[in-house]
Amino acid sequence: MTVIPSHFSWPKGTKLAVSLVINVEEGAEQNIRDGDKGPEPVDELGAVPNRPMRVYGNESNYQYGVKAGWPRIRDLFDTYRFAPTITAAALALERAPEIAADIVARNWEVAAHGYRWSHQFWMDEEKERAFITKARDSLFKTTGQRPQGWLSRYLLTDQTRRILAEEGFTYHMDDYSGDMPFWDSVETTQGIKPMLITPYAIDTNDMKMWVAPAMQPWDWAEYVIQSFDALLAEARRGHARVLNIGLHLRIVGRPGRIGALDRILAHIKAHEDEVFIAGRNTLAQAFQSQVPYSA
Repeated sequence: MTVIPSHFSWPKGTKLAVSLVINVEEGAEQNIRDGDKGPEPVDELGAVPNRPMRVYGNESNYQYGVKAGWPRIRDLFDTYRFAPTITAAALALERAPEIAADIVARNWEVAAHGYRWSHQFWMDEEKERAFITKARDSLFKTTGQRPQGWLSRYLLTDQTRRILAEEGFTYHMDDYSGDMPFWDSVETTQGIKPMLITPYAIDTNDMKMWVAPAMQPWDWAEYVIQSFDALLAEARRGHARVLNIGLHLRIVGRPGRIGALDRILAHIKAHEDEVFIAGRNTLAQAFQSQVPYSA
């Protein structure tokens, strides 16, 4: 069990950190064009055919994220001067080099979100290792960064974390169990290796506006702000915390939703002296420097 000392604080002396994660998946989703058995099932309308066919409407919906959603989100982050983590399905950046160029120009941190935006639960070890290393190597080519972190498309395998440790990853996001990082000891072919688990969050993710259509943009913004305020109150009482906010180009990048993100970022900005906002590599390094791994 990871014991976090009571004197722990994030850089700047704050007790609360915010991790803003921009997921870049568009162009890497399921598609018969790329050899998949069926079209991408995640659709804003939920209009998924039960036979193999291309759904051009949904394909173009994903492309909206590349063409219009990304510039909107990018410009908003530039306005607030906040540093996100780009959690990218590697093929998406291969197919959108303009987004990769923007990431490189801003020196934003990159984590791996698969080579394709696809599930890996069905893969045997050989296939999964190839999937992971192909994503790692592709992101290095498109961004110049060797990703340190990994986020699966939700469903993973018993060997995922071991493969990540063996392939040089240092933190793993496929966890939703808390508000702070913690250490795991991973048995690998090279012996026990440490892996920092940096929990992510579903409840504050903009995906809720797709999977739960009753949640409108201002409802989502209010929920995230309430989450921020609750964690800030705990931080003021001396408890270290991390707030995770997940974003998608095709979702919050829409004109009717971008204002909700603006409202969230403005609220965080108003408390900037009490909050450390950084990419996940930076957060992982800050945590490790004060809470080193202990077997």
